[in-house]
Amino acid sequence: MRFGFDIDDTLINLREFAFHLYNKKLSKNIDLSVFKQLTTVEIHEPFGLTKEEGKNLWNTCRSEIYFSDCPSYPLAVEVLNELVQKGHEVYYITARNKEFSEQTEKWMKKAGFPVEKNHFFCGMKDHEKINIIKNLSLDYYFDDKPAVLNTLLETNITLYVRDQSYNRNWKGKRLTNWSEIRNLL
Repeated sequence: MRFGFDIDDTLINLREFAFHLYNKKLSKNIDLSVFKQLTTVEIHEPFGLTKEEGKNLWNTCRSEIYFSDCPSYPLAVEVLNELVQKGHEVYYITARNKEFSEQTEKWMKKAGFPVEKNHFFCGMKDHEKINIIKNLSLDYYFDDKPAVLNTLLETNITLYVRDQSYNRNWKGKRLTNWSEIRNLL
């Protein structure tokens, strides 16, 4: 089978990592419970930042957020390696800026994710993912953003949203723990 995965907030806990970093950078101590109640992808509001200020802080910290110690979700690395070991194909489709493509792929490999040649796609907008996903003829696709998944509803791909506070309204299949993929097989 062919499995496709978004990276940020699907395989790795990017926003929560950034939330902790914002606390540090802004000398704040905003409790994680506030983060877990956010209904938006953006994390700037609890810090009293405007949308523009939040965007600027994210852009200033982006390399540190993307390429330092951001953890994968528990079992994500192990489960994806198991998929490959069992003969399944694993593809990564991320909307990170194209300029971060090579560095992101290297970071993913260093983190232990099984990244094979020509199985890593980076640098498209969220709404452009559909073309890559369709061309790969994926059996399963996992993402955190309902807007991306909604573009794929008319396909035969089995879609899963990686559970996040901002996507609870999505009515499709939901993944809350990476061990759940084992049950698919």
